[in-house]
Amino acid sequence: MFTRSPLALVVPAVSAALGMVGSATSHPAPGVTAVTDHVIATASSATLRYWTVERMRRAVVPPHRPRPYAMTERAEGTASGAGDAPGTPVTVPGSVPERQSSRRAVETPGAPWTSRGAVRATTGKVFFTINGGDYVCSAGTVASANRDLVVTAGHCARDAAGHWAENWIYVPGYDEGHRPYGAFTARHLFVPGPWTAHADQNYDVALVALATSAGRHVTDVVGAQGIAFDQPRGALVYGFGYPAGGRYDGERLTYCSGRTYPDSHKITKDEGLRCDMTEGSSGGPWLTRFDAGTGTGVVTSVSSFKYADDPATMYGPYFGNTVRRMYDRAQRT
Repeated sequence: MFTRSPLALVVPAVSAALGMVGSATSHPAPGVTAVTDHVIATASSATLRYWTVERMRRAVVPPHRPRPYAMTERAEGTASGAGDAPGTPVTVPGSVPERQSSRRAVETPGAPWTSRGAVRATTGKVFFTINGGDYVCSAGTVASANRDLVVTAGHCARDAAGHWAENWIYVPGYDEGHRPYGAFTARHLFVPGPWTAHADQNYDVALVALATSAGRHVTDVVGAQGIAFDQPRGALVYGFGYPAGGRYDGERLTYCSGRTYPDSHKITKDEGLRCDMTEGSSGGPWLTRFDAGTGTGVVTSVSSFKYADDPATMYGPYFGNTVRRMYDRAQRT
């Protein structure tokens, strides 16, 4: 576990951002903290028309394959390389906090989130197409200068074979087929360079800038959670998502909670959380300092993968300097 350092707060500025959706160009940046981005050019209206109720119903999680595997579609990659080293913690405020417990205490196997609070609106379901298949993931809004950002797993934006997602939409507050806040299409996708280069499981995270809907930014409609980088490991977290495999059907917001711990296989620098959520929960936000009453906290990871011999543990990437740089770039796009 890393020692706690004073938090450096970044307060998001306000700037408008409009966009379109579909395939266009990718821009890899050199260096260890590289970011690869993809501008989507398909009109939002075309993407929204694509996602009929029937297509959403048929969107799938893929067949199981040898693990570690990504918690949805094709881009599992192999767990390799090293995560970011600790540095000065950075937090972007969006909402607020909660308590503590011993390692692996306050565990839940995965239960419906029945309480009210901000997390019901700031978490949502993602639908997208990769290489001809329609798939599902989870995501959550985070505070940003452009008021357009959601965080999800890298494999929910670009698969291990290098295919970028198309027809990407975010449905905040999704609940049994209902879209209480409508749907927002993607206009710009961002993944870390190590994910682009070799699907490094330590960097299975993406940030997606959304187009406005009826002239409104997503965080103006549903709010946003904070996001933090270089945080102490071993924190108490609440992980949210829409699992759709096994005993789950992907129709309601589900959560697990507990204290994180290191990768027991010593393959990645990811953190583990006792949780039986399945495919479809990929990209769902992990919130630290979570207040169950207000439904607010700070995003410090997302659901990424499980090992075949440990289906009770979900792993999520550590948000270090690479993710912070990606965030700094994405929030001003």
